[in-house]
Amino acid sequence: MSTIDQQFVEYIVKSLVGHPDDVVVDRVIDEKGVLLSLTVNPDDLGRVIGKRGITAQSLRTLLRALGTKNDARYNLKIVNSDGGRGGEYSSDDTVATSVSDDDDKSVDNVTDEAVDNESDYAKKSRKELAELDDLDI
Repeated sequence: MSTIDQQFVEYIVKSLVGHPDDVVVDRVIDEKGVLLSLTVNPDDLGRVIGKRGITAQSLRTLLRALGTKNDARYNLKIVNSDGGRGGEYSSDDTVATSVSDDDDKSVDNVTDEAVDNESDYAKKSRKELAELDDLDI
């Protein structure tokens, strides 16, 4: 049986993604509060995180408001389960981002692979950023 916080996150995320049947929210209570682990289809990971993490940050803000109402502290972990697609993460690796009520922002990237194994998208993005840095504005 899912709790109100799980239903809340599921509803919002299912409204955003292209594969709503693949959305899974797991709930664990630990010493830091309630940890919600969100797993989505790998194709929808970008939609959930958003540009510069804006969508994920907005979801955390809404969770913080729900936590205020319920006297609970919520952390959101977005799990990357793409099976190593793009060469950056293997199926056992996760991308976790969490923000607690005291604005303690942390991003954990867990990977055992070398940086040399970048995806083409990452290489192209870095090249475009380097070109933008060269512009005289």
